[in-house]
Amino acid sequence: MKTHLSALCLATALPAAAVAQDANTWSTIERGLYLTRIGDCAACHTVEEDAPYAGGLGLPTPFGTIYAANLTPDEDTGLGDWTADDFHTAMSRGIRPDGTRLYPAFPYTHFTYVTRDDTDAIYAYLQTVDPVRDRVPEADIPWPLSVRTAMRGWNMLFFEEGELAPVADKSDTWNRGRYLVEGLAHCSACHSPRNIAGAEKDGAQSYTGGVIEGWFAPSLRDGTGGEGLGDWSEEELADFLRHGRNGRTAAFGPMAEVVDLSTRWLTDDDLEAVVTYVKDLPFDAVDAEAPEALAADDPTMTQGEDIYATQCAACHGIEGDGIENQFGAIAGSSLVQSSNPRTVVRMVLEGARSVPTDAYPTPHAMPAFDWKLTDEDVAAVTTYVRNAFGNAASPVDADTVADIR
Repeated sequence: MKTHLSALCLATALPAAAVAQDANTWSTIERGLYLTRIGDCAACHTVEEDAPYAGGLGLPTPFGTIYAANLTPDEDTGLGDWTADDFHTAMSRGIRPDGTRLYPAFPYTHFTYVTRDDTDAIYAYLQTVDPVRDRVPEADIPWPLSVRTAMRGWNMLFFEEGELAPVADKSDTWNRGRYLVEGLAHCSACHSPRNIAGAEKDGAQSYTGGVIEGWFAPSLRDGTGGEGLGDWSEEELADFLRHGRNGRTAAFGPMAEVVDLSTRWLTDDDLEAVVTYVKDLPFDAVDAEAPEALAADDPTMTQGEDIYATQCAACHGIEGDGIENQFGAIAGSSLVQSSNPRTVVRMVLEGARSVPTDAYPTPHAMPAFDWKLTDEDVAAVTTYVRNAFGNAASPVDADTVADIR
């Protein structure tokens, strides 16, 4: 997902002879490549495949657009004059070598947990990337937030520097999962709501879902009603992260990119660790009252049922049970029943495409319906799927659809 990054790296590509002479250096570089995949770094910092890590992608935020940095070892426009210490400071404190403070769109609030050994490995790998001369634009953010010293105050309120101490009564697997999920993978950057200042909400609200790039990243907790991952097995979650698909659903939107560039590359041990930690996230107590389903004879439900029968049932089934590993089930879907209907509405309007992986090399696609369904139609059918087949969630109105459209 185009999550956030904004600084890294050093010098020029390592000479082949130097690499060949030092097997440990080569091992470090390979580990650095693996760690950049865990961090999903390419999602923000690679726009053109033939210019990896050259940056330039515009990252929209509520405060303006921030452009991902050029991470190649180009001395003029990249990070060619950075040292390993500079790199670690940017990762752990959000500060450039010249003292400029980074915006938290670059998730140093998570990367502060990454160990020095791991930041050094990433640094070593990025030294081997081909340098690309490409000066990215300055952040397009209005005053006073354009004055980066303002980040001192933001950091005082919302940032705590330091590595994660292991939790003594948890397993090594759980602690490794915590290190990955809270650190490099920065999962809560998408899956947690944010406050008015753009900081992630913590405590009982962390991992309860958040809006990213116009999509709603669903809750990862064991939530009320049908929301969250409470009824997902560890195997189902592992399949989803490894293969982009399981018997319930498939990855699409920003999550498809996360699977493609990041989670499918996890080692078996690290995948087990991530799943162990995520499945141990506590029950979502933010809203303990489960929603009630709309009555079947509600006018919106009857309108939505007619649309579903003619436009959706051929793939998703008359009873909403779909076809396992092909067409996602609507009945019991935690995504469909999310407190925020944005992703479901976007799927109806824009369609969706699953990510091809080794296990499923042929992606499936859902067509867009924006050209044939009105705002009222989309509101009706999304309200219907959120409240039929045993589901229960808040209704969707036409104004919400219009805003998303």
